[in-house]
Amino acid sequence: MIKNIGSYLFVILAICSLAFYSFSTEETFKVGDSYLTKGIALNYNMVNDSVSHNNAEALKTDIASSFSPSLGKTYVGFKEALGFKESRGNYFTVNTLGYLGKYQFGKETLKIIGIHNPVQFLKNPELQEKAFLANAERNKWILRRDIKNYVGKRINGVVITESGILAAAHLSGPGNVKKYLRSHGSTSFSDAYGTTIEYYMKKFSGYDTSFVKPNKKAKVSKA
Repeated sequence: MIKNIGSYLFVILAICSLAFYSFSTEETFKVGDSYLTKGIALNYNMVNDSVSHNNAEALKTDIASSFSPSLGKTYVGFKEALGFKESRGNYFTVNTLGYLGKYQFGKETLKIIGIHNPVQFLKNPELQEKAFLANAERNKWILRRDIKNYVGKRINGVVITESGILAAAHLSGPGNVKKYLRSHGSTSFSDAYGTTIEYYMKKFSGYDTSFVKPNKKAKVSKA
């Protein structure tokens, strides 16, 4: 009996010794040795269940905005801001009045710049981008004297800029912008949704639109 107890104690001591050795030896498993995390900042801060849905959404928005590139006051910034205002950047939308695409073109304007197939136009983002530039070039040629004469002046409390003029021309057509400028704001225009020339002049002021070259015969090349 005593001999059996001694055998059991010996086995237990042997197991304990092996366990102690396995934890103290240099061959112990280390995350850093196996996964090479040296120099990497690991951050496991997660939104837990106690965070409200609104706070979680706000956090995602903050993260997204911190990584969003800024287009600033460039030509690309100008056209993207205008496209977002017109359609939230949706190439494939048609509004209640039949205006098409990202920049909400009317069919008659499309014909002027060489596009006669609205269905094809709506399906083709590249064609829409070409149309925006061609229309802006044509408007800049039509309004070239007004740009020269009125940029830097203040009308109805808004400082006139070239980009503001081009944006307003996109909204209302260059003829209405001429009337507005030459009447010093007394002859205005608003579209079917109530958007005015003054609003576009202010909202899209100060962009660099030197990329847009005046072109009387601006047309869209074949896509």
